[in-house]
Amino acid sequence: MAKLIATYQQPKDAAVFDDYYFNKHVPLAKTIPGLRSYEVTRGDVMGVAGKHGAYLVAILGFDSMSAIQAAMASPQGQATAADLANFAGAGVDLMMGETRMV
Repeated sequence: MAKLIATYQQPKDAAVFDDYYFNKHVPLAKTIPGLRSYEVTRGDVMGVAGKHGAYLVAILGFDSMSAIQAAMASPQGQATAADLANFAGAGVDLMMGETRMV
């Protein structure tokens, strides 16, 4: 399995971010071919010292890194990536990698 992790920074208006993210971006992202799972944090993102600077973390599961690459190259993946500019003005970090259970 492989995961794509998106860490969104604190938006200026959380209600506007949430409305756009859950009502427009998530449905768009769910059309990406090869997507196996989609998880998001609920409530505050916490660090060991308390509340973290990140607002929301999304973890998208795929079969492999090559599946992520194909997904992001697809028209749906390109549209989802382009959509970030519509609501993630505070910034988003994207990371990906192969995962395994240990």
